[in-house]
Amino acid sequence: AYSCVYYLSYCCLVSSQCFFIELSQLNVLMKLSSVCETKFHYQDKITPVNYAIHLACNMQVYPPRDWLVGSSLPSKFSPGTIQMVLEELSIDNVRIFWKSKKFEGHTDKVEPWYGTAYSVDKVTPSMIEEWMLCAVNDNLHLPAPNVFIPTDLSLKDAQEMVKFPVLLRKSSCSRVWYKSDTMFSTPKAYVKIDFNCPHAGNSPEAHVLTDIFTRLLMDYLNEYAYYAKVAGLYYGIKRNAYGFQVTLKGYNDKLRTLLETVLGKIARFKVKPERFFVIKETLTKEYQNFKFQQPYQQAMYYCSLLLEDHKWPWMEELDILLHLEAEDLAKFAPELLSRAFLECYIAGNIQTSEAESMVQYIEDVFFSGPNSACKPLFPSQHVTNRVVKLERGTSYFYPAEGLNPDDENSALVHYIQVHRDDFLLNVKLQLFALIAKQSAFHQLRSVEQLGYITSLWQRNDSGIYGVLIIIQSTVKGPGHIDLRVEAFLKTFESKLHEMTSDEFKSNVNALIDMKLEKHKNLNEESGFFWREIRDGTLKFDRKELEVAALRQLTQQELIDFFNDHIKVGAPQRKSLSIGVYGNLHSSEYTADKSGPVHYSVKIDDIFSFRRSQPLYGSFRGVSDHVN
Repeated sequence: AYSCVYYLSYCCLVSSQCFFIELSQLNVLMKLSSVCETKFHYQDKITPVNYAIHLACNMQVYPPRDWLVGSSLPSKFSPGTIQMVLEELSIDNVRIFWKSKKFEGHTDKVEPWYGTAYSVDKVTPSMIEEWMLCAVNDNLHLPAPNVFIPTDLSLKDAQEMVKFPVLLRKSSCSRVWYKSDTMFSTPKAYVKIDFNCPHAGNSPEAHVLTDIFTRLLMDYLNEYAYYAKVAGLYYGIKRNAYGFQVTLKGYNDKLRTLLETVLGKIARFKVKPERFFVIKETLTKEYQNFKFQQPYQQAMYYCSLLLEDHKWPWMEELDILLHLEAEDLAKFAPELLSRAFLECYIAGNIQTSEAESMVQYIEDVFFSGPNSACKPLFPSQHVTNRVVKLERGTSYFYPAEGLNPDDENSALVHYIQVHRDDFLLNVKLQLFALIAKQSAFHQLRSVEQLGYITSLWQRNDSGIYGVLIIIQSTVKGPGHIDLRVEAFLKTFESKLHEMTSDEFKSNVNALIDMKLEKHKNLNEESGFFWREIRDGTLKFDRKELEVAALRQLTQQELIDFFNDHIKVGAPQRKSLSIGVYGNLHSSEYTADKSGPVHYSVKIDDIFSFRRSQPLYGSFRGVSDHVN
């Protein structure tokens, strides 16, 4: 570890000689200037509040003429200024921070806030002498030429002024959705590729191994991270419920180069044991820290575990993770890729021929040749997203002890499942949530002061819609809080009846305005359309049709919806309450778990419950139903 410190300090000693020679070359500045100007002139539009914050920060640092620009654009080339800065990087003013478990038991100070042990030592003349004797390190150099920097920023003519994505191509290996940029006029593109792999989620072990697989790929790609970021490109690989997902976005000119780089790493994946164990240690800590999540987050996790048909418990995944070796991943990776279907979305400043060429390249890499990594899925293997269908007129309750015995907080998640994706029911639920959100916060948090964390919002599980009320509290246990939630819903009924026509119209118009707000940039637009593709709903004109439904909606229809689906005791109401009990309410947990409760069904075992329930149909893996 000392060699790292020597190396860093030695960098300071040689920087004024080595770096100045390189930086004095004007071509370096010209490259830097070009990249900065491109980034400044083609920056994405952001929300007004974030833009105001950005400007306010600039106003504290820069003179008025630079408030908009800040440090985005380089100033004139000044060798003297660069030399002055480099000369400050000397051994006389270096300060090194070094964190390591090796110092345990060898420190003499403790900081007062978190009790962290530390020491402060001076750099000795002998250390300086040893650093001075070091030879120049060949790794100390400027970055190599950046192949990702765009050179063509021209805007391409859209062949069709389409408003929504179109199905560009479909084969046994892939399906490609395409949307040209007709709104933002920037030389950027967005590519999303879902590798739907049935072997990725068929067991907790496969789920964990897929996670390590994607993290290792990101680790291997670190050598390109700096170059891509400087050039305004982004890439990401992460596990999802169906396999793993690749995301690429940024300037379209060199996006194909980045695509080939990322896909090459996937196709030629090999396990490096030393990196495997680093990733395994990181992931293990994440799992072990799960018990320190806030109680409301634990309750949300149990809600997903109860409702989602293919979700694995974290304790099982942790148990498996602890015993995994590099050889396990080496055996699993070929199996993971052995069968796959690629769901692709390509949007932005890209023509249809380029999009088709991209996808053909992807298929050639993974599906072509006798030794190809992938084969198409059989019809029976297409992945689905099934959600438990709660029984009408039934209230379910699942109690659980908080995972952190030192946490005093308890939490309640009160979930009301309403319907499968339907435009009219969607807007009724959205309007109810908009009106009820402020009232719930005022009554349950401000008036009754049940807990600092109090919220009401909608939940969408792969096209199955409902509403959640979340409260975290030290004041009362989950059982009492749930009673207060139901009491609030009973009083809210009168609010709906007493609402004036003008108030109703005002709420409807507010929701319409939210839906008609335009996407601010390509990423935001692509995220909206991708959610439709990911869930399998494919209703790209959702906003327009929901606005049309809102314009026709009456106050009485909203009241009828509340009476049918939300009202306590309604014959069609389906509710699920999850209580997480903190240490202040442990006695209540014992009583609520063993004693009688006012719910129709008390859930003792999550997986017995899940296996016994009917499921909603899946939007994924069925015939196309494109709007």
